[in-house]
Amino acid sequence: MSIRDRLTKQSAPQSMPTGRPVMGQQRRSSGVDTAAMQEMKDKLHLMLIEKINSITDWQKINDTEQNSFIKQFIERRLEQDFSSTPLSTIEKDQIVQEIRQEVKGFGPLDPLLCDPSVSDILVNGPNQVYVEVSGKLKKTNVHFKDNAHLMNIIERIVSKVGRRIDEKSPMVDARLPDGSRVNAVIPPLAIDGASLSIRRFKADAATIQNLLTWGSMTVGMAETLKAAVKAHLNIVISGGTGAGKTTLLNSLSSQIPEDERIVTIEDSAELSLQQEHVVRLETRPANIEGTGAITARDLLINSLRMRPDRVVIGECRGAEAFDMLQAMNTGHDGSLTTLHANTPRDACARLETMCMYTGIDLPEKTIRQQISSAVHLIIQASRLTDGSRRVTYISEITGMEGAIITIQDIFKWEQYGLDENGRVIGCHVSTGVRPKFGDKCKAKGIKLPLEIFDANAPAVYLCKNPPNEKMGTKAKGGSSGEDSDSLDDIIRQRKASRFK
Repeated sequence: MSIRDRLTKQSAPQSMPTGRPVMGQQRRSSGVDTAAMQEMKDKLHLMLIEKINSITDWQKINDTEQNSFIKQFIERRLEQDFSSTPLSTIEKDQIVQEIRQEVKGFGPLDPLLCDPSVSDILVNGPNQVYVEVSGKLKKTNVHFKDNAHLMNIIERIVSKVGRRIDEKSPMVDARLPDGSRVNAVIPPLAIDGASLSIRRFKADAATIQNLLTWGSMTVGMAETLKAAVKAHLNIVISGGTGAGKTTLLNSLSSQIPEDERIVTIEDSAELSLQQEHVVRLETRPANIEGTGAITARDLLINSLRMRPDRVVIGECRGAEAFDMLQAMNTGHDGSLTTLHANTPRDACARLETMCMYTGIDLPEKTIRQQISSAVHLIIQASRLTDGSRRVTYISEITGMEGAIITIQDIFKWEQYGLDENGRVIGCHVSTGVRPKFGDKCKAKGIKLPLEIFDANAPAVYLCKNPPNEKMGTKAKGGSSGEDSDSLDDIIRQRKASRFK
């Protein structure tokens, strides 16, 4: 007998008692007590788990047949075991959906994971679930039954990617099937119950066109970054948590030619490169005996033996920064990485500090020379007070002056204040400095219009609601002398004061 036939036979509903409405007939809400409803769902859940455990080929059954079996099984049990409890069709459908989420999905989190507007899901114990929408945190009415329920969901998430979480290893990084990044911390480290953080990634976010549509940068900045990637510049993306570093890295990687071999190195795989020739490597934590860990530095050293044209490191956070600089300086131009820092200058200091994690006693000047010769461009990503994300600096490392790394800003974001709705008022501006890598682009036949670097070049946006549009109100929070009635006047005043 086939799997399909066995399921049909096992889940075929028996004749229902007389006087009961057939499925699909609309009834008004029964008003069943919440506690009684929860008890009913718990019992049905256990019955379903026992039934599934008895089906040896369950994992081989496709999703459609599994969902059909779950629905028919629950409906049959409701009719046979809970016939004394009046339920409306809506309530029955809700019970089926919630139990299916518990068995196959991630329980109460499933509706949030299906919402495309949610970028972060933050669970602080079983009764506090927050989401980030449009850069702002909001509390939801989603909750877990208790801490054990939350723990079950966390264990289900981490087990699917071969990770574990228990008292010996109470912290874990993992990922969902859609690539979303997950971090979990459980008691005793998490005092008020298990904590779960999910960073979601949009499937269609990895294009520079989307960054232009969102107003994260201007057309001139986009042309500069496209040319930089094609010219094999080594690029570091800097920014704080949630600033959009990974999205920006994915977007830039879309400009890498298809005929190049790319090796990616990540702690938790979340990059979504569009090229065909990509080798994805992921670190491995220590096993239960505390051995067998494979670090990003181990993978980076090994990747250099894999004949990569470019090495992409999801995030530099330790000693692998030193080996990354060595790779950039030894024929692997065009490499990209991200790190946490607040400004391009801070990014250089962070790289210097991370190089010291190797334990190799090198003079500071030697490390800075490595940074200045390896890294060509630093892109700063920031999340502003209104939740919007912007590329706030595109800066070029030009070399050394004595023991100091020299950096010149090519583009930057200038903020002038807030409007009456709390929206940030500002504009991307060109500093008037023409980058040194322009000659490299010219030598490689890459077109880069020099007029976009002029100090008076207009900031051209492709978004429907550009940040430098006329607001119709005076800017709030600006310095004295900036009480103009339009943002255009403020921009002109700022540009005039900068270049006097």
